Amino acid sequence: MLTKIRNRQKGFTLIELLIVVAIIGIIAALLIPNFLDALQKAKQKRTVADMRNIGTAMFSWLTDQVGAAAAGAAATEVDLSKYTTSDSTTVASVLVPQYLQSVPAKDGWKQDFHYFLETTNVLQPQVMAIGSGGRDSTFAGGSYTVAGFDPTDYDQDIVWADGFFVRWPQKTN
Repeated sequence: MLTKIRNRQKGFTLIELLIVVAIIGIIAALLIPNFLDALQKAKQKRTVADMRNIGTAMFSWLTDQVGAAAAGAAATEVDLSKYTTSDSTTVASVLVPQYLQSVPAKDGWKQDFHYFLETTNVLQPQVMAIGSGGRDSTFAGGSYTVAGFDPTDYDQDIVWADGFFVRWPQKTN
């Protein structure tokens, strides 16, 4: 009788294994969407932080050039077609090493930042801007009304221009 009990307790039954697999599946189904959303949120926050750092460096450079104040701080609309298109190499040649250690070429989603920097005529109204196309990497450019957007909409463009964010993720109540 004792040997029958010992032989019986050597492994798990099929039903016990199926219950464990079902529990693991339920837990994974609950956690994976939250994990994926957290990854997108981290990419968005990295993009915003990089843009803020680059924008601050650009503004410091502009202040050193002409003693400028915030060019568009009261603006309600920004038209990027009026800005001079630039690239990360040109921006780096102006800002590195005095204002930044390096200028990132890619946003949090590994897509190119869109840089706008006027280095010759710094007294014009539209001097500097940075844009990111968001998760879908389609940067519309053109005209933007100054406003925040739902932070869970990762496909929205994020735009910083002339000392302030034009389009940014903002929690709405």
